[in-house]
Amino acid sequence: MLVLGVDPGSRVTGYGLVEKKTRGMTCIHAGTITTSLRQPFYKRVHEIFCSMIEIMNSYQPQEMAIEDIFFSKNVKSSLKIGHARGAVLIAAVQCGVKIFEYTPLEIKKSVVGYGRATKEQVRAMAQVILNLKTRPDLDASDALATAICHINWTRYDIKG
Repeated sequence: MLVLGVDPGSRVTGYGLVEKKTRGMTCIHAGTITTSLRQPFYKRVHEIFCSMIEIMNSYQPQEMAIEDIFFSKNVKSSLKIGHARGAVLIAAVQCGVKIFEYTPLEIKKSVVGYGRATKEQVRAMAQVILNLKTRPDLDASDALATAICHINWTRYDIKG
């Protein structure tokens, strides 16, 4: 099973493709979609959408795990993240990829064992779990952690 993990953001959206094998997991590809702050916001959202379509068409993941909405003190930032998240969700629906949502707490607990782990701790554990030779970008490692979380949940045959 190939899972696409996504950490949505209006400036940087992280993604990671993790394959579940009989013994463990393998990172197929990970990266970020970085949009230019010089572009109008609606064009940045469209760029995220188009990039996700391209990734899904190239790798054909069966399922996508995405970070669920969390509440922040900055309402404007939360709304922008929501727009980016919406672009990713619509891309998945258009590509026929099944969607699963996890809270940041669930993701961190699944990968690190502690729900208040730092981004650096999440990256370190994702690197260990996936046996990565190099350290991924923080946004890409969050996306990989989201995919790992989903694989950990589905191994118990929990249906979403």
